[in-house]
Amino acid sequence: MKDEGRTAKPGTPKPHAAAARERLDDYINHLTHERRLSAHTARGYRRDIVALIALAGATPLDRLQVHEVRRFVVQLHARGLDGRSLARALSAWRGFFKYLARDHGYRQNPCLGIRAPKAAKKLPRALSPDEAGQLMAIDAEGMLAVRDKAILELLYSSGLRLAELTSLTPADVNLDDATVRVTGKGAKTRIVPVGRYALAALRAWLTERNRLTPAGETALFVNKNGGRLSARSVQLRLERWAAKRGLGRRVHPHALRHSFASHLLQSSGDLRAVQDLLGHASISTTQVYTHLDFQYLAKVYDAAHPRAKKKS
Repeated sequence: MKDEGRTAKPGTPKPHAAAARERLDDYINHLTHERRLSAHTARGYRRDIVALIALAGATPLDRLQVHEVRRFVVQLHARGLDGRSLARALSAWRGFFKYLARDHGYRQNPCLGIRAPKAAKKLPRALSPDEAGQLMAIDAEGMLAVRDKAILELLYSSGLRLAELTSLTPADVNLDDATVRVTGKGAKTRIVPVGRYALAALRAWLTERNRLTPAGETALFVNKNGGRLSARSVQLRLERWAAKRGLGRRVHPHALRHSFASHLLQSSGDLRAVQDLLGHASISTTQVYTHLDFQYLAKVYDAAHPRAKKKS
C-alpha cells in the first residue's frame, strides 16, 4: 500500500510550484496565440517569470505580498541585474498576475506600484588630456574650420552642453572678461570662464562670422549659409574632426563636456566648483557625471569639513 504521508523525494517540485509552471505555460500560449507576441518576446517573459517562481520558493504566487516582491527586486539587483532588466522583469510579472486575476481568480497583483531602480546613465568615455590636445590641434584654414575650432575649444574649455552651445549669441561672449553667459536647463543662467585657447579661437571666428552672417541673425555659430548651426551639424563635424585627427573613435560633444569635468576635477579636487561650472542643480549629479568613487569623496570630505578632521 502506498504511504500517503511519505516525504517527497528531494528535488520533487512542490505542488504550488508545479501549478505555477502550468499557469505559466498557459500564459505563454496566451501571449503567442492570442496577443501574437513574437517567440523572442515570449521567451523573455518566460525567463523572467521562471525567475519569479524560483524566488517565491515555498510561497504560492497567490499569497505573495508587495514587500516580498520588493525583496525579490533587491535580490536580483544584488545579482547584477541593471535597472532596465529589472523594469522588464517587473513588467512581465505584472502582466502575468493580471492574466492570473482574469483567468484564474487571483485577487491581487503584488507587483503594482513597485518601480525598478533607475538605470545607470551610460556616460561617454572621457578623452585623455593628450587626446583632447590632439583633437583641438586642427588646421584652422577656411571659414568652417575656423568655426569648428572655436566650437571644439569652447566645448572643452567651458564644459557646455550641446544645446547650450547652439543657443549662444555673440552678446553672450565677453572677450574682455574671458567669460561666456550660458542658459542651461530650466532656463537658468550661469557665467563660466573661457580658457585662452578658446578665447583666441572665438576671436578668430567672430571675425569670420561677421563676413558670413546676414543682418538680424543672432546665433554665435552659423552654417555656411549664415543660418543658426544645428546640434546635429555640430555632432557630424565633431565626428569628422575626430576621424581626421586620428583619434580612432567616435567623439560626441558630450564627451568633451565629460572630459572638461574629469580633467578639472583631477587637477583641482574641487567638486563644488565643478558642479557650479557644469550647471548641476545637485552635487549628486556631478558625482555620477565624473565617475567619482566613494573613497575619493571621503578623502575630499575628510580634507575639507571642519568636523571631519581628525585630532592630531
